[in-house]
Amino acid sequence: MRHGAGGRFWLWTLIGLAALPRLQGDEESGKGAARKPNLVIIVADDLGYADLGCQGGKEIPTPHIDSLARNGIRFTSGYVSCPVCSPTRAGLLTGRYQQRFGHEFNPGQAALAGVEFGLPLSEITLADRLKAAGYRTGMVGKWHLGMRPKFHPLKRGFEEYFGFLHGAHSYVDAKADPHNPIYRGTEPVDEKDYLTEAFTREATAFIERHRKEPFFLYLTYNAVHVPLHAAPRHLERFPSISDPKRRAYAAMLAALDDGVGAVLKKIRDLELEESTLIFFLSDNGGPTRANTSRNDPFSGYKAGTREGGIRVPFLAQWKGRLPAGKVYEQPVSSLDLFPTALAAAGAQPPSDRPIDGVNLLTYLTGEKSEPPHDLLFWRLGTHAAVRRGSWKLLREGSNPLQLFDLAADAGEQKNLIAEKPDLAEELKKAFERWSAQMAQPLWRPAGR
Repeated sequence: MRHGAGGRFWLWTLIGLAALPRLQGDEESGKGAARKPNLVIIVADDLGYADLGCQGGKEIPTPHIDSLARNGIRFTSGYVSCPVCSPTRAGLLTGRYQQRFGHEFNPGQAALAGVEFGLPLSEITLADRLKAAGYRTGMVGKWHLGMRPKFHPLKRGFEEYFGFLHGAHSYVDAKADPHNPIYRGTEPVDEKDYLTEAFTREATAFIERHRKEPFFLYLTYNAVHVPLHAAPRHLERFPSISDPKRRAYAAMLAALDDGVGAVLKKIRDLELEESTLIFFLSDNGGPTRANTSRNDPFSGYKAGTREGGIRVPFLAQWKGRLPAGKVYEQPVSSLDLFPTALAAAGAQPPSDRPIDGVNLLTYLTGEKSEPPHDLLFWRLGTHAAVRRGSWKLLREGSNPLQLFDLAADAGEQKNLIAEKPDLAEELKKAFERWSAQMAQPLWRPAGR
């Protein structure tokens, strides 16, 4: 495994920037220096792996999200660091396995979240580093990294914030949960628009305001997380879907796709496409029984460490810098967004702690052909996994360990542990060494 802390990471950053072709027409007058790229990370919530057109979905058109794959890179083995919401977000914003700092579980309901629930203040976020590097930093959407004032996005590197602080929200009633209001900055607001469209409105306004300076936008839709609230104008697009639950899900995904399209159009209209690196991913696999999401061809769902819980839609676009229409099959992680974004910005990561993510730029441009990661790990209480190459060792609660060859068995149906006991033991020991470096959970939801 590569932790990539300190000096070695900075060397990777310099190599990655040198490997990229120079942007045309973005030099600052009289300075001869290229503008720092804008950075946009769009996170969907509980989206199924197979629900996008570019992932093989046929039922719900998603042309705008699909355009990111057409004009950029689609990762077929794109993973998140946890099969539930909050820990994934903690890892994404720090580039570190969230278990290193005890952020292993979701906190439970908003009204019951402990006083100390939140991304530990010892952690340095991507927004912290980019703000220090001269970026305007804004967040729109679901935070889920702490509800107390000290954990607020405006205290974690973001200069602007619009959204809600906990894990879910009504799409049609801003005051539905008095413990979890919609905020502009730190002030509650009575938002009247359908929430997905309100987030799109705020995201495009942020881009417009900061079009002349480098910006980082962290846009975290709550779509397509329950509750399944669909606007009639979106439901009308799917008259042939008879299952009312699936029809509502389709309508919500259509609204999400419209939102991504509006963000992309704003970037395009402002002639910022070639100076903007965009990532799109889901925070975990789809919880099919809750929202009808589809994780084909994988087994498993949100909250478990089978592929259906941790392998997600994962796309990147940087026109003129990254290849268009490329399919990248090596395993990558949401942890990689932190070092990749910093590398693109020419900014340094913290040098006083392990960084588990990897700068992907030189891999995506083809300069490096080896896999970015030797090993990837997951741990959510008694659910755990480790992947090396195509091999994955899986632990599901108290059940016996299972070993799968994902290249031949993406659905994890044929347990090969009896045929490969030595390999299973090797992966088990690798997991145990990694797990021993991690902290104890700072909180546990009821029943975990």
